[in-house]
Amino acid sequence: MILTMNKDSKIYVAGHRGLVGSAIWKNLESKGYTNLVGRTHNELDLLDGNQVMNFFDEEKPEYVFLAAAHVGGIIANNTYRADFIYKNLQIQNNVVHESYRHHVKKLLFLGSTCIYPKDAPQPMKEDVLLTGPLEYTNEPYAVAKIAGLKMCESYNLQYDTNFIAVMPTNLYGPNDNFDLEKSHVLPAMIRKVHLAKCLQDNNLEAIREDLNKRPVEGVNGETSDDKIMSILDKYGIKKGILQLWGTGVPMREFLWSEEMADASVFIMEHVNFDQLSEGKKEVRNCHINIGTGKEISIRELSALISQVVNYQGEIRFDTTKPDGTQRKLTDVSKLNSLGWKHKIEIDEGVKRMYAWYTGKS
Repeated sequence: MILTMNKDSKIYVAGHRGLVGSAIWKNLESKGYTNLVGRTHNELDLLDGNQVMNFFDEEKPEYVFLAAAHVGGIIANNTYRADFIYKNLQIQNNVVHESYRHHVKKLLFLGSTCIYPKDAPQPMKEDVLLTGPLEYTNEPYAVAKIAGLKMCESYNLQYDTNFIAVMPTNLYGPNDNFDLEKSHVLPAMIRKVHLAKCLQDNNLEAIREDLNKRPVEGVNGETSDDKIMSILDKYGIKKGILQLWGTGVPMREFLWSEEMADASVFIMEHVNFDQLSEGKKEVRNCHINIGTGKEISIRELSALISQVVNYQGEIRFDTTKPDGTQRKLTDVSKLNSLGWKHKIEIDEGVKRMYAWYTGKS
């Protein structure tokens, strides 16, 4: 029997202001759900077990989307390793356990495809989990997400809860993080190409406007020309030349965040854990990959973004910098068999992303 959310069911979206959570919130509203609950970080610190307990005691949500996480790109993951494992474990432990304690009808835990071994066969099926070593640069984050997945699985087996884990591929879309140090590859590349285009056009006013909206290491639009040029240079943005990390060879799969949200709500509406575990002697790998099943190289992505932005300068790759995992393509056959498939391809998504970034969407 499918446990279906009613339009007036109380639904808590943890992380409702972020890339993932905001897309889920928007999707739920568009489908007529009227009783949504969200809290900002200032209103509810998910790292604080007492605050989370009190929140669940007061609100008593019936359904939970656990989209809150401490996230970042390859530099941030490799630099702030303790933050990534500690904060994500704390968030997951608090929200999942309180969901169990308050008899939440269904929880959707959002992980990441970085949980899979760095040398996993491509495309990656759900059952390759824990079959080999992880990519070193984001190992702490991946370990935390594996723990969250196993926590959901273990609570289901011991307490008969209905907690489902999904593993989205690389996401991008409205409300993304464009911090040049901590963001993921696609939003960071869009911003760098945009700034490189402005610099090439001698449009310092546009660069100042960008830095006022999103300062970089304390440098904003009011800073001196010399400091602005220095911070741009630090991130590989020079006049006529844009330098990016790595070789450009690695392949990546990207999914528009609003489609990820649609898939997540679809799973919450139509899928239960017992469907995913049915017939298994040993219940494991019941999570679901969410992606497109298609990939593009970082070099090809940079060319696509340059075309959308109309950047005419040179792009160079710094091969002394790390690439990360060479391929991370998901096998989405399980998701497709459950009845959901993506529609937005990467070329259309990049156009939408740049329009959103520049305020033209």
